[in-house]
Amino acid sequence: MKAAVRPEHHLLAVEHEHDVNCMFELAVPAGEETSERPPLHVALVIDRSGSMGGEKLEHACRCAAWLGERLRPTDEVALVTFDDGVRLMLPRTPVDATRLAAALASVRPGGSTNLSGGWLKGLEQLRSSPEGATRRIVLLTDGMANVGITDGGTLAELARRAQADGVGTTTIGFGADFDEDLLTAMADAGGGNAHWAETPDMAPGIFAREFDGLTRLSAQNVSVEIRPSASVEVLGVLNEYPQVAVPGGVQVQLGDAYGGETRNVVFQLHIPHLAALGPVAVAELILRYVTIGDEVASHEEVIPLVVNAVSAADAAAAVPDAEVRRQVIVLASARARDEAIRMTDAGDAAAAHRLLRRTASDLRTTAAFDPAAAQTASDQAALLDDEAVELERGPMTAHQRKRLRYESTRRRRGR
Repeated sequence: MKAAVRPEHHLLAVEHEHDVNCMFELAVPAGEETSERPPLHVALVIDRSGSMGGEKLEHACRCAAWLGERLRPTDEVALVTFDDGVRLMLPRTPVDATRLAAALASVRPGGSTNLSGGWLKGLEQLRSSPEGATRRIVLLTDGMANVGITDGGTLAELARRAQADGVGTTTIGFGADFDEDLLTAMADAGGGNAHWAETPDMAPGIFAREFDGLTRLSAQNVSVEIRPSASVEVLGVLNEYPQVAVPGGVQVQLGDAYGGETRNVVFQLHIPHLAALGPVAVAELILRYVTIGDEVASHEEVIPLVVNAVSAADAAAAVPDAEVRRQVIVLASARARDEAIRMTDAGDAAAAHRLLRRTASDLRTTAAFDPAAAQTASDQAALLDDEAVELERGPMTAHQRKRLRYESTRRRRGR
């Protein structure tokens, strides 16, 4: 993998202090076109509670059967269903599309939603998989976790621990009644993807994208540590990734990496007064990941972050990095959506509306004075204005909230 880090401003005025946006960029090679890939070990965990009855459960089972037809004999699949109880319909076994289809055909809607029990049973099926396999729980639900473990923070922490052991979690929410905060948190912590099937007929496309990603998985447990130099401070990470404090800095956990994709992490540094002209090392970034396939191996790479201290006149004349500027704008828009959700949840829809309008106005000002980022700023402003208009029409609906949450999550995941 190819890693680099770029500050928004490479030239900083000497004898001044600065708050600088920086972007870590990870480019994952597409890899050669080959029929060889690591085996996939997938636990399909399907909600069969009463609310899933009818079209939603039919689509979910049809998509699961479709997946079974496209997996290879070297792949393995387990099928778990849950309502208020949990049932192992098919233990992890080499793929047999006919057997999987027969198990799916017997799934019927039941009672409540023991989401934690279903997920834990899926994890149980994958714990014994060999390290060389791509291991993923795919959780589908349309409801709230109301039986078993119901605390979202606890469930996200369980997903994080499983990811640390090499078992990722992807979530698919159906309809408008599920807990989007829970499902996005579990996917973030579990290093997988968070999907929303707004209507049941969107499920096939989601399954196809997820399957395509799993077949292109290049590395797992990808993380980057940001370690500032003496007196330099990390002000924050703008992306929606799990973070943990480590000695001397912060570790950002990126989860899985897929062939052909680029991942970005935007963070802010406070750099104190620069005393002398010339290059200054302000931080180093440590990339860690585990490759999978024929060889399971751990990798580590150190990337220095260096700026140049120059005269105030030279610093003022320098052009900022346009791509870093664009990413900062997109993430600012995402943060506004997150804050609008919090305000609405607290009962202050008027404040949420004002925030979206104010952020849109600020972005339009940016567009007027920053040619390099003008198009991005204008586009994001238009989206926020549209969302503000919807709030003007009445209370935020479950549908609107999900759209805001998933749009914010997608933007802040840095893909």
